[in-house]
Amino acid sequence: MSYTPLNGQQRQAKEATKHTQAANAQVKTQLPFEDQRCFEDAKRGFIASIDPLIIPRDNGQSAYDLSRFGFLAAEAPDTVNPSLWRQAQLNAQNNGLFEVVDGLYQVRAFDISNMTLIAGDRGWVIVDPLTSTESARAALDLANRELGYRPVTGVVITHSHVDHFAGISGVTSADAVANAEVPVIAPEHFVDEALSENVLAGNVMNRRATYMYGNLLHPGPKSFVTTGLGAALSMGTTSFIVPTDFITQTGETRCIDGIEFEFQMTPGTEAPAEFVFYLPQFKALCMAEITSHHLHNVYTLRGAQVRDALAWSQQINQSIDLFGDRLTIEFASHHWPIWGQNAARTYLEKQRDLYKFIHDQSLRLANQGYTKEEIAERITLPDELGQEFYNRGYYGSVHHNTRAVYVKYLGYFDGNPANLHPLPPAESATRYVAAMGGEDQVVQIAQNSFDKGDYRWVAELLNHIMMINPEHQPARALLADALEQMGYQAESAPWRNFYLCGALELRHGLPAGSDYRATEGIARGMPMANVFQLTSVRLSPSAAAGMNLDINLILSEPEEHWLMRIQNSVFHAFPEQQSTTATVTLRLPGLAFKRMMLGLVTPQALLESNILTLDGDTSKLTEFTDLFESFPRRFPIMTPRPN
Repeated sequence: MSYTPLNGQQRQAKEATKHTQAANAQVKTQLPFEDQRCFEDAKRGFIASIDPLIIPRDNGQSAYDLSRFGFLAAEAPDTVNPSLWRQAQLNAQNNGLFEVVDGLYQVRAFDISNMTLIAGDRGWVIVDPLTSTESARAALDLANRELGYRPVTGVVITHSHVDHFAGISGVTSADAVANAEVPVIAPEHFVDEALSENVLAGNVMNRRATYMYGNLLHPGPKSFVTTGLGAALSMGTTSFIVPTDFITQTGETRCIDGIEFEFQMTPGTEAPAEFVFYLPQFKALCMAEITSHHLHNVYTLRGAQVRDALAWSQQINQSIDLFGDRLTIEFASHHWPIWGQNAARTYLEKQRDLYKFIHDQSLRLANQGYTKEEIAERITLPDELGQEFYNRGYYGSVHHNTRAVYVKYLGYFDGNPANLHPLPPAESATRYVAAMGGEDQVVQIAQNSFDKGDYRWVAELLNHIMMINPEHQPARALLADALEQMGYQAESAPWRNFYLCGALELRHGLPAGSDYRATEGIARGMPMANVFQLTSVRLSPSAAAGMNLDINLILSEPEEHWLMRIQNSVFHAFPEQQSTTATVTLRLPGLAFKRMMLGLVTPQALLESNILTLDGDTSKLTEFTDLFESFPRRFPIMTPRPN
């Protein structure tokens, strides 16, 4: 479903209003912008970059293009929060290969994340090979060009988020890993967590991620300026290789190509499967992503499990206890390092206290009976924490992180029985709009509020109209304008990107896009159990109603037997089982089956190429595959889904 694009000037980005100008001017008086330490640290150790920084894909399109961010050289415009502008400059302008210390290097701003390269006895040990194979390959090529060629002799993946592992095929190959030439080390449960987060709820996460990371916005002062976490997200080819070695306990060590690693497990913090590590040879502590130069997400707006702010704080404290007296450098998988033991410890302590303050104060107010919305409005950071730029909400925010703490402990229900069984948005909106005198009257009220700079109220009012009449052009235009001003004022990059993407959808309609499918690279690395989990999520209960169907599955490469069953409108896959009454028996390679079930190839194509052989009624295979839905990649966010 889409709707008619707005016309003429209504579709254009607007200037900052006087209210937005005043709000952003006020920020300049509240923070120590004269402090330039971050700018000095961000450029320290610079060796070289690519100019222009454009990383191509094989199809001629760009996987990553930082050349479009030259506008950041100017002073902060009225259309960007000056604190966020500062972070955008730091993220984008300091790009390329950097020496952290002799033998330890990082490539920054080739993606949203950093790739770290450690010089071992024979080659490079790579830490976190970015989001795409193109960006990872470009980063490795730059290091080899500037520092001399070295083969990749190991890969360390700190955690289960896609920007830390999906570029792995750009630095090594599945064959090299399978042949024990390149060990791949990851935290316990990495495979399940990486694939469950990015696959089972992959479609809705990807749609929301287009908002969070501003993927549909063009770089510019009225549009996309940064992700907060990094300059921009690479849009290249993703891949997946199952690790060969898993760290399970704090205190475990590994020697990889002559480099000693000491690991600390940090699950349930920034990612459900994550570790940090210390490098005694360099007196350097890699904090992965549990510390960074901003307040991170206790809840991420793209959607994911709520994280544990208390555990987060406790794990940082454990890092201080384990390594604080031995480190001279702290570095991470985003942003820039901190040099010096005192500076690094202070940074770690204030990051620790940042998450504990949000945790403790959210629960203090919850125990006084405040709801999550009330809590979010009442909590502000003390100056000791909030005046540090590395604690500012460039990615997470105090406002939505406090609500996350509430939900972690108490769930979505606030205890008020009036909120126990609320009307669906469209039904509620119909009644609100009617009670206020109709759509045109609501728009007039909203316009009066817009003129006063009360943009949050404008958004709340006009969202009701969108729920019942998304074709109401004046309401859409005014809602877009209000969201835009809220984006201009936002310190959090995801907030800005959500607001501006919402305005874009209202003004231009839905972007074109095909149905969601897992990528070829993900398919190759995905364990079969995860394929079946995703298949279960795609089953249409109405199509499967009353059906009882058994299908035997005999796989090669690797050899596996499965029984697939449709029963009670539920899909099951039972390992090492076969049915004597199966309607159909399928025989094919494991990868071919994965590709078929993930929508990358049709059953007919596999049959015609003799990759798939079938015992039984061929029509039953089609009947089976037709039971599973494809997910629309570009479903509407600003308006209701059609029934």
